[in-house]
Amino acid sequence: QVQLQESGPGLVKPSQTLSLTCTISGGSMATGYYFWNWIRQPPGKGREWMGAITYSGTTYYSPSLKSRSSISRDTSKNQFTLQLSSVTPEDTAVYYCAGGGSLYEYNVWGQGTQVTVSS
Repeated sequence: QVQLQESGPGLVKPSQTLSLTCTISGGSMATGYYFWNWIRQPPGKGREWMGAITYSGTTYYSPSLKSRSSISRDTSKNQFTLQLSSVTPEDTAVYYCAGGGSLYEYNVWGQGTQVTVSS
């Protein structure tokens, strides 16, 4: 059974770059789901899809975040990473990683990690 776990700093200062890693266990990027996603949920708001990467390294980004986002993967470590630059307090959210068989389809989720942007 594939499981996902997010990791990264819980507090980031404005203008810095947020970096989060999702570690896949119980399976691999190659044989598990095809799309590996990052999704966030700001307080009091709905979930927002941020972007995705495939095993082969093809990336997809939300147009609203594309200029600040970068998703990469390390298949040897079974991990994929989100970097979000120039963060502001509006980037405060619970960040989730999720795997799915098609874009915008989420079959397995991580538990989520709270990230607060504050000085």
